[in-house]
Amino acid sequence: MNDQAIQSQAVGASHPRREARQKVTGRVEYIHNLRLPNMLYGKICRSTVAHAKIVSIDTSEAEAYPGVELVLTGEDIRKVMPDPYFGVMFHDQPVLALDKVRYVGEPVAIVLSKDSNIADDACAMIDVQYEELEPVFDELEALGASTFVHEELKPGIPEISFLKGVRDTNVGFPYQLRHGNDVDAAFEAAEHVFEHEFRTHPSAHVPLEPPVTVAEPTGEGLTIHTANQSPSFVSYEISRLLGWPQSKVRTRVPFLGGGFGAKLWIRLEALVAAAALLAKRPVKVSLSMEEQFYTITKHGATLKIKSGVDKDGKIIARKCNVFWNGGAYADIGPAVAFHAGMTAAGPYDIADVAIDSLSVYTNRPVAGAMRGFGHPQLIWAYENHTDMMAHELGIDPLEFRRRNILREGAEHATGTKLNTSAVEQVLERVAAGVDWGKPFDKGEGTIKRGRGFAIGIKASIAPSTSEAIVRISSDGSATLYCSSVDMGQGSDTAHAQIVAEVLDIPVERVHVVHPDTDVTPYDTGTLGSRSLYHMGNAARLAALDAKDKLDQLAKEVGAAEPGSNVPIWEIFARKNGMPVGNVVGTASFTPPGHVPPDPMTGQSPDITPYWMFGGTAAEVEIDTETGRVTIVKLVNVADAGKLINPKIVEHQISGASIMQLGQTMQEKVHFDFGQVTNASFADYKIPSMLDIPEIVNDLLDSEEAEGPFGAKGAGETGSFCVSSAVANAVFDAVGVRVHEMPITGETVYRALREAANDPLGED
Repeated sequence: MNDQAIQSQAVGASHPRREARQKVTGRVEYIHNLRLPNMLYGKICRSTVAHAKIVSIDTSEAEAYPGVELVLTGEDIRKVMPDPYFGVMFHDQPVLALDKVRYVGEPVAIVLSKDSNIADDACAMIDVQYEELEPVFDELEALGASTFVHEELKPGIPEISFLKGVRDTNVGFPYQLRHGNDVDAAFEAAEHVFEHEFRTHPSAHVPLEPPVTVAEPTGEGLTIHTANQSPSFVSYEISRLLGWPQSKVRTRVPFLGGGFGAKLWIRLEALVAAAALLAKRPVKVSLSMEEQFYTITKHGATLKIKSGVDKDGKIIARKCNVFWNGGAYADIGPAVAFHAGMTAAGPYDIADVAIDSLSVYTNRPVAGAMRGFGHPQLIWAYENHTDMMAHELGIDPLEFRRRNILREGAEHATGTKLNTSAVEQVLERVAAGVDWGKPFDKGEGTIKRGRGFAIGIKASIAPSTSEAIVRISSDGSATLYCSSVDMGQGSDTAHAQIVAEVLDIPVERVHVVHPDTDVTPYDTGTLGSRSLYHMGNAARLAALDAKDKLDQLAKEVGAAEPGSNVPIWEIFARKNGMPVGNVVGTASFTPPGHVPPDPMTGQSPDITPYWMFGGTAAEVEIDTETGRVTIVKLVNVADAGKLINPKIVEHQISGASIMQLGQTMQEKVHFDFGQVTNASFADYKIPSMLDIPEIVNDLLDSEEAEGPFGAKGAGETGSFCVSSAVANAVFDAVGVRVHEMPITGETVYRALREAANDPLGED
C-alpha cells in the first residue's frame, strides 16, 4: 500500500515529546552523569598567548603532584596517533598543540587523575615557555598580513584538494559565484548604484550542557560516549587518526543538553580517545561553562554589498564580498563560506551577480557551525541593504521587494530554479504580520516606535545521506534505528510519527534507538535542518520496506486473504510456532539529482534538495535619551512544508528567533589581545524571560514535493531575519541605520548623536 495514501493518524498531530516525562523527572541519560569503573578525569592546560612557537613544556611538577596519574603533551599523542591532526574539511588542528599555539585557550597538555580537582590543580603547575609571534585577530587585517596562522593549507577532503600545500596566505577557503553575462557592464548600465558595509562579531553557542566525552578502551577497540551531533563522523575520524578499521571505534550518543552546532564533528573526542588509550583506562573530560568560549564560537564577518538598480526599481547587478573570521583552525568554516556564500545575493531575481566569500584564518578560537550556518550574518547585510536602497529611491520597502523577489520557477543566482517555494507567501505574510501599509503609532516625546521586516533564503546541505532500519516485532510494535541526535529539537518524536503513519500503528508503539555506531546505521549528522527531510525520508522508506515484508510473510502463512483481519502476533505464530519474531526493513536516502557547482562560477542546475524560506517582522520602542531598544513584538513566518508535529515546529521557530534575538541585541564575545574577557554568564548575557517580547509564529501550509509527507526542515528558519528586521524597525523609529551587531543602546545612542551632528551629546 502506498504510504502517501494512508489516512493520517500520526503525521500532522501535535503528539507530546516522547522524552518529556523522562526529562522533567531527571531520568534522561546525559554523558555528564556517566561514571565508569576505574575512570580518570582529564583537565586541559591551555595556551595563555595567541600566537607563538612552543619552546618547552615542563610537566615534572604536575607529574609529581599527589594523585596525578598521567600528564600528556602533543608528542605523547603521537604514540597512538602518528599524524595527530583532525578536522572535517582540513586536517589542520592538532589534538594537543605541536610546535606552536594559534589562539589563547588552545589545549597544550592534559592532566589525568581520579579526582578532577587534583587534575585541575596540577594543570597550573605545567610550565610552558613560548616564543611569541605577531598575531592577527581581524579578518580584514589577516588578508594583507605578513604573519600567517598556518604555514601551509592542509585540506582533508578531495573536493578542495586544489588548495593542498598552498603557502603564505591566511585565506583558508576562497568561494566564488558568477551568474549572468557581465556584472561590471550591468553596473555601468544601472541608473543607481548603492554600496554598503556591515559587520557582525563572534558570539557563543553556550548550550547548558557544555561539551563532554568519555572514552573507554574495550578489548581490541574503543567506545566513545559523547555529547556530539555527528556520531558517524566521530567513529570515522577517530579510526582514521588511529589507523584502525571503523568497526573498532564505537560511538554512543544519548540525549544532548543543547547543541546549536557547538557539538558537531570533533570537539573533545580525539583528545579523550588518545588519553584513554595511553592511560589504558576510561577517561572523561567535561568542559566548564567558561571553557566553551575557548572551544567554539560563531563566525564574525565583514560583509560588503553593492547593487545596481534600473530606473524602474529593478535590481540588475549585485556584488558581494564576504570575509568570515574562521579563527585558528578551519573546522567547518570553508563550508560556511560556500553554503552561506552561495545565497549572499538573497531571495532576489538579479540577472548579474558576483560573489566572493572567503574563510579567513585568525588567532582567535575556532569558529564553527551555529544555528543558521552563516545565513543570519548574510541576511543582516542584504536585508539592511535592501531597505536602505528602497528608502533612498523613495519606494516602499514592501513594494521594492515585490519588484525584485524570486518567484516560483525562477533561477536563483546559483543556477538552480526555485521549485515548491513559498518565498512570495513569506514576504506577504510577514508584512501583514505588522500591518505594513496601515497607520501606525510612531510614539511621542522621547519614546519613538517603529516597525520593520526582512526575508531570507537558505539552501539545504547537499549532498548528504541518511540510513534507517525499522524492525516490526510480533507484538505489533516497531523500533526505529537511526543516528539522528535528539538535542532538544524533538527529532525522536517526529521520526516516530513518520514510522507510525506508514505502519498505521499508534505513535506510542514506535521505539527510537539513540545513535550507537555499533547498532544504528550511518547518518551525515544532525545539522543544517536536514534531519527531518533526510532521516524522515529514510525512516519512511525503511518502514515501507518492513511493511512490505510483513505483508509478504502474511501471504506465505495464509493470513492475507481478502477480508481477513489476522493480528500480527498470529502471523508470527503461524510462521514460528509461537508469537515471536521480527521483520526488518532498511533504507538509505540521498536526495537524487545533485550536481556539484562549477568551481569557477558556482553554477549548478541542482545545488540543493530544497530551499528554506523565512521572514521576521519586528516592532520596537526606542528611548532617544539613552538609545535603549525594547522589542515589543516579533512575527516569524516560516515555510516548513507540511508539519509533521505542528507544536514542535512552532517551538523550534520560537527558540530560533529568541536565540537570534540575543545575538542581535546583546551577545558578543569580547577579546583583549586574543583573550576572551567575558567567558561566563555573569558577563555574557543571553536573553532572559524579561527580554522576550510577544512572539507570533505564522507557519505556512505548503508542501515540499520530495519531503516525507510533504515536510522539510525548519529548525533554523526562525533565526534568519530577526537581526535585520530589528535594524529596519530601528531605522523606521528614529531614522538611523545600524551597520554592526549587536544593536546595543550605546550603538543606537551614538548613531543618534552623529545624525544630530553632536557626537558627544552636548546639546
